[in-house]
Amino acid sequence: MIRDITLGQYYSADSILHRLDPRTKIMATLIFIIELFLVKNFIGFAVCGAALAVCVVLSKVPLSFILRGLKPIFMILAFTFFLNIFMVDGHEIFRWKFIKITTEGIYLALFMSIRLILLIISSSVLTLTTKPIALTDGLEKLMAP
Repeated sequence: MIRDITLGQYYSADSILHRLDPRTKIMATLIFIIELFLVKNFIGFAVCGAALAVCVVLSKVPLSFILRGLKPIFMILAFTFFLNIFMVDGHEIFRWKFIKITTEGIYLALFMSIRLILLIISSSVLTLTTKPIALTDGLEKLMAP
């Protein structure tokens, strides 16, 4: 299980992203995360996903290695997905006793799941392409007065 957590691990490769200054990567990731929380529709997520896909390709980190980082959060993702589907009020699609599925619930469940997946992948790309000491030095330089 511990091998599946890619957040915080460094993947050695010779890529454009690996050679970037850590401060640039930290700021770009921060801006990307803020962007994810400002997006209000699926078109925005498609644009963010495309930008993230370009970063993944440029990083030269295998996609399977990056996606392995989603395995530990799968249970949280599934829980929030089903919680949103069954607990959000709106136009009912299906009802059986106390269980109801609404269009708004499905929309919100997909929306939150995509946001969480993009958030984890973007954070993983940052840590996979930056050595921990370089990340620490970059944060120190960014936070310096």
